[in-house]
Amino acid sequence: MSDLTLPSIPVRGSEPPKSTFGKWLLGKGEKQDSESAAARYSWYFVIWLTGVDLFSSLAYQPGLALLAAAALSPIATVFLIAVTLFGILPTYCIVSRHSYSGQGSIAVLEQLLKGWASKIFVLVLLGFACTDFVITTTLAAADASRHMIENPYLHRILHHHQIGLTLLLILLLAGVFLAGFTEAIGVSAAIVVPYLLLTLIVVIRCGFQIFTHPHLIIHWHHLLVLRGSWTEILLISFIVFPQLALGLSGFETGVSVMPFIKGSPSDSSDSPDKPPLGRIKATQKLLTTAAVLISFFLLATSFVTTLLIPYSAYKVGGLAAGRALAYLAHRYLGNLFGSLYDFWTILILWFTGASAVAGMLSLISRYLPRFGMAPRWVAYYRPLVIVITIVNILITLIFKASVYAQSGAYATGVLTLFFSAALAAALVTWKEARASSPPQFPWKSIYSWIVSIILFYTLVQNIRERPDGLIISILFILVIIVSSSISRYLRAAELRVESVTFTDEKSKLLWEEMKQKRINLVPLHYRRKQSRKEKAEEIRKYYKTQGSLAFIHVSLRDDRSEFTSPLKMAVSELGEDYHVEITGAVAVANTIAYISELLRPANIFLHLTRQNPMIQALEYLFWGEGEVGIMVYEILVRYWEWLPNREERPFIFLMSD
Repeated sequence: MSDLTLPSIPVRGSEPPKSTFGKWLLGKGEKQDSESAAARYSWYFVIWLTGVDLFSSLAYQPGLALLAAAALSPIATVFLIAVTLFGILPTYCIVSRHSYSGQGSIAVLEQLLKGWASKIFVLVLLGFACTDFVITTTLAAADASRHMIENPYLHRILHHHQIGLTLLLILLLAGVFLAGFTEAIGVSAAIVVPYLLLTLIVVIRCGFQIFTHPHLIIHWHHLLVLRGSWTEILLISFIVFPQLALGLSGFETGVSVMPFIKGSPSDSSDSPDKPPLGRIKATQKLLTTAAVLISFFLLATSFVTTLLIPYSAYKVGGLAAGRALAYLAHRYLGNLFGSLYDFWTILILWFTGASAVAGMLSLISRYLPRFGMAPRWVAYYRPLVIVITIVNILITLIFKASVYAQSGAYATGVLTLFFSAALAAALVTWKEARASSPPQFPWKSIYSWIVSIILFYTLVQNIRERPDGLIISILFILVIIVSSSISRYLRAAELRVESVTFTDEKSKLLWEEMKQKRINLVPLHYRRKQSRKEKAEEIRKYYKTQGSLAFIHVSLRDDRSEFTSPLKMAVSELGEDYHVEITGAVAVANTIAYISELLRPANIFLHLTRQNPMIQALEYLFWGEGEVGIMVYEILVRYWEWLPNREERPFIFLMSD
């Protein structure tokens, strides 16, 4: 049997750029790579790509934990670790089973919801995700510049240039992406592994200092006693631990890198409906190892920084502010080792910005163009890099490159993604339990709901303490929704068809027969035989047309919030006329226009309803219906304007009752 899929036609806006700058800006190879094209590595190599985001938080998290909890920092960190190991880790293990293409928790929620509710929910989550990625970049750059400034060899030269250095790092980061840098796995391993080893040396040296000076532990115990009983200490620690949550930002990255992870030979890329169990298992190993490593380092660093750094050093503006471990490295291992530690800290922080920008590029290009809620250039890297860089610069100037000022906004974005992941895990495990035969008790779902409640509490506490993160997220959400709505409106008149496939070989043969005859296309709202008969009599009586008629009926899919869709087409004979049945469309008018361009008819007879224009416009934008006749005319005219050399344009007749 021959191929039953029709060749696609040119899409407006997809033409290659003509200018040299345009060719560079939208150059070949800049689009989001598909999963099938991704190179695969063992999970213990990919873990360092996740670790760039996760372990770089050690550069600033211990100092911020001291500001939030002071002497209670190690105890609050224990709560944080418990949430990590028994809440966030199981959540993302569940997400990895349902989002193995690297789309993360947002994709799982999108699959669970339908229609416009799904689109709006995704746009809201994108707003919080953008907050996370943007603040990750700007905070990391600000902390890197802080490490430069406080280095004893550079302090005299750079101590008045915090904002300038931060902006320079952001611009360098943009330059790397504009140059087309793609290698990440090997570079991330070369950065993260030495950084963790250096951090371990600092922790061991500080641990030795505490062991040989037991009065430090006595002094810490005295500070705890001043806080009250152990019940009061635990209660206060539980209340403040949400402010420490910005040290856990890498778990969403852990599932987004799944396309890079090598699975087992039994994983089949030929069966998209069959989960790659080997890759999922490898990802869960990656997540578990990363969770255990970060838990160890968070607890160890919070303990040594709490006992060895005085308040005068870790307060805002102090020598240890935003660089607690670097402060200890200089103090106990000397300026030479401390400078080496500074260099590697700056390197991992800067590369964290690269990881965040890459995540944002992937997230935006994956959703907005597919929703029809962004211009086509958003699917390319370089234009989007320029837009993201401008936003990063504005955020840096607003917060004056302050690490502490951005920490609340950072935690808000991170915790919202965690909460959405836990919510997705709760819903999908509930659905699995109910769908099993026989139905099982949804204990995984109940556990995920408990985790969701804890994460929601953590998010609310963080917002109460630092509402700036919510404000920035709301601004991102508003910008995304408004710009997406405008883009959807402007692109509504595109053809909006992915492909057309015949239901059988006979339909394809009849289609070729119609093309040779140059028939007359007659869209009908109803598929009834009487409707076709009445319309045929009307056309042949009043329009004196010649040749066969091809009646076309378009059936819409349930979810019309999608921007494009593949179509199924069945063609049957009606004596000398034909009937074309289209299913799976997202908009009637766009589908008729697309079929017309494929069929090249002699005439098109379109029916007008003459109903309220405003209501018809809204029905078209949201439900793909509306005044079909007018919209087919508008879509075709716009398309022909884009193709000025288009020959054999059909005559269009607008028929009124």
